Amino acid sequence: MMDFSRRAMLLGGLSAGLTGLPAMGAALPKRGGSIRVATQSVSTADTLDPAKGALSTDYVRHYMLYSGLARIGHDLLAHPSLAERIESADRTTWHVALRRGVHFHHGGELTSADVVFSLLRHKDPKLGSKMASLAEQFAEVRADGRYGVVIRLTGPNADLPALLAQSHFLIVRHGVDRPDGNGTGAFRLAEFKPGIRTVVVRNPDYWVPGKPYLDRIELIAIPDEVSRINALLAGDVQLVNAVAPHSTRRVEASPAHAIATTPSALYSNLIARMDRLPSGNPDFIAALKHLVDRPLVKRALFRGYATIGNDQPIPPFHPYYNPAIPQTALDLDRAKWHVRRGGLQNVRLPIFCGPAVEGSVDMASVLQEYGARAGLDLAITRVPSDGYWSTHWMRHPLSFGSTNPRPTADLVFSLFYKSDAAWNETGWKNPRFDQLLLAARGETNEADRKAMYGEMQQIVHDQCGSIIPVFISLIDGHDRRLQGLNPLPMGGLMGYQFAEHVWWAA
Repeated sequence: MMDFSRRAMLLGGLSAGLTGLPAMGAALPKRGGSIRVATQSVSTADTLDPAKGALSTDYVRHYMLYSGLARIGHDLLAHPSLAERIESADRTTWHVALRRGVHFHHGGELTSADVVFSLLRHKDPKLGSKMASLAEQFAEVRADGRYGVVIRLTGPNADLPALLAQSHFLIVRHGVDRPDGNGTGAFRLAEFKPGIRTVVVRNPDYWVPGKPYLDRIELIAIPDEVSRINALLAGDVQLVNAVAPHSTRRVEASPAHAIATTPSALYSNLIARMDRLPSGNPDFIAALKHLVDRPLVKRALFRGYATIGNDQPIPPFHPYYNPAIPQTALDLDRAKWHVRRGGLQNVRLPIFCGPAVEGSVDMASVLQEYGARAGLDLAITRVPSDGYWSTHWMRHPLSFGSTNPRPTADLVFSLFYKSDAAWNETGWKNPRFDQLLLAARGETNEADRKAMYGEMQQIVHDQCGSIIPVFISLIDGHDRRLQGLNPLPMGGLMGYQFAEHVWWAA
């Protein structure tokens, strides 16, 4: 039997590259106090349903209110949470042993019925779960007594524990079709106004001894980065995410504040829809890829807080990274050749961008300048943050996306590149890629599995309309009195899971 808590299956090579984050304070954590936290994303579609979470504000809110069967730790391994054990002999049938004595905020003990309900609800097309395509792997989920659950997959998948650690699979109460915040998490819901704010208070019955430390957290969104930094420096908020590289000096100049930086697999990508023209023309995509000055993007746009990318989503510090793929570079002559071959001279096409996607406006400007030299007429269409993800993302031939780090190669490929994935941004379909994705999940030979992921990276690099110039380091800003922050490269704000770990030293 494989005990997942002992298996190094998640981005193991990344932890060595972490820099710039404050270590845990030497003083013992204090209980009490309140903080205000601002993220960069907001929507009137903000939700209390983990299955529907789409933005950073959602992820933070859900991790405060709910718990999952597993969680991704600072060592980037899947660790037990509501599950004491998740075991499998064949990677297809998994046995979950639940922690006992865990209670929901509004009463009632956590049992296998809650877990079965929470996992199977993702298979209901009426729900609109963001993990619906991944939940298709659940061939059967059934109770095994009051505290046991059996998950039988359609095929082997060694990464199931990591999958169950995603915020979308947090556990809700059995039979609740519209989750209202009643979870087993460290905080209880006090106020929720979609698009405005969320207020939570400490759960005195939290199942983790001694946690959380804070009495109250108010979560808001300030989409404008300059305004967000101003709020931090003015003391209106004590923790912010998505600090722009050019703002780091402002924060560091304040003796009362600090930044926390973590290399990550986060990327902002140009999305060329492949299911329409001219963006789906292979020559158009090839021309775009050779119009990107990646070192310039890293240096000028991100002030060095980035790692060069190569138009596929696995970063160089990932254990499955394929170093044999030639690095695509700025090449105006080659871009001109593709423009001519594709009959694309003077084609006018807008690029939709805006502050909702970090670096997108500047990247669009770089593409516009170089595109003009190659014969492409790219028009910058800047749109506001409000409504960007519902109105513009994936809706135009050219737009920008932003993909948060995922703990496994399977997850990022399954969510954004599988032919039938809800977040298949470019609308591409590649049968060979889909075949390899399924095969890699059950491959027991690690070398063969790495080779499969390597081929998938090559296919995406060569054929997909996702253009990834760099992987962006995560930069948070915080009041120095806020203690307990530790590196977790799965997203800003400690992978959106800071709430139960931090304390107020004032």
